[in-house]
Amino acid sequence: MSAGFKCKQFFVGHDQCAMKVGTDGLLLGAWARLPAIFSTTDSAVTAAASTVLDIGTGSGLISLMLAQRAPAANIHAIELDADAAGQAKHNFDQSPFASRLQLLRGDILTYQPAERYALIVSNPPFFDNALLSPDSQRNQARHTDSLPMPLLLAKAAALLAPGGSFALILPDTGAETFSRIALEQGWFLSASCVVFSRSDNLPLRRLMQWQREACTPAQQQLIIHEPTGCYSEQYRSLLRDFYLKF
Repeated sequence: MSAGFKCKQFFVGHDQCAMKVGTDGLLLGAWARLPAIFSTTDSAVTAAASTVLDIGTGSGLISLMLAQRAPAANIHAIELDADAAGQAKHNFDQSPFASRLQLLRGDILTYQPAERYALIVSNPPFFDNALLSPDSQRNQARHTDSLPMPLLLAKAAALLAPGGSFALILPDTGAETFSRIALEQGWFLSASCVVFSRSDNLPLRRLMQWQREACTPAQQQLIIHEPTGCYSEQYRSLLRDFYLKF
């Protein structure tokens, strides 16, 4: 078996991907708020009403997690890097959700689908103005030069179905700048979760979900580790359906 991460219902190979399976993707895949229609198994639900778009899927981890969580959802996963796209496609084909997962090789900024999406998710590149690595594949996966935040927000708005939402994870240090841009573009924050590694640490990440309709945001905090170093019960509860052992 190739290098990767084994979840309860699927395996994620990641040896061909610049960015490996990590806590950010696991958090977003487990936390993103799903439309109620995604949890139904009613065959009458239309594909257009229950389709997810995963922008920059990498290994396909988040798409696989959402496929497990939402038995009625069809998921389109787009990836620019050829090696990562090939690996995500293999991961999809080997999963129990293969019939509901579609890998799209290409650039999200030039993607022009006929359908609109009820949920869009992304674990986007976020090292803005940082020193570049000698590894061009890793740079593409991690630097906003390849996917500037204003363009990501504008593209998500164009691809979102009425009543849909856009969920992502960012470093907490960049969340305020991103939020300002989102508000300027007419987005409304529907849910936010500030993530701490430990209760006595500075915030590490921020999970956010945005929509185009005015709303009152649900706000929460998540602490990953107890003072002992063990995973917190809050984190265990969030990821229990995926981790093999806790």
